[in-house]
Amino acid sequence: MINMLSSFDLKPGEDFATFAQDYEIFLNDLRDADMITGAGPLGRRFEATPMDTDEDRTQRYFSVMQFRDRAQLDAAYAHIDARARPGTDTHLKMYRRLTNTVFLCWEDTDNGKDKP
Repeated sequence: MINMLSSFDLKPGEDFATFAQDYEIFLNDLRDADMITGAGPLGRRFEATPMDTDEDRTQRYFSVMQFRDRAQLDAAYAHIDARARPGTDTHLKMYRRLTNTVFLCWEDTDNGKDKP
C-alpha cells in the first residue's frame, strides 16, 4: 500500500467547513473512479505538545490517502493532472483554497523488510 500525506494551510478567508465539504466530494470522485483505496479524516495540527518537534514546517492541516499500488497512484496523478476529465473540477475547487502545500508519499513495508 502506498500512502500520501498532504500538509497544507487554507488561504486567508477560506472556511474550513466549506473546504471539508469540497474535500469529501473530491474523495468520493476518486473512490468512484477507483483512483484511491481509502483516505483518513482531515487533521488539524496539534502543536501544544513536546511530541510535535517540527519547527521547519508550519502547515496547520493534514490528510492521508491510500493507494493500492504504484499503478493506482500514477493513474490518480494522471487523472488529476489532465484537468479535463470528469472529476478533476472537484480537485481544482478544493485545491484552489490551499496554500503552503507539501506532499509526501511512502510505501508500507512487508513485516519490516524493505523493498528495493
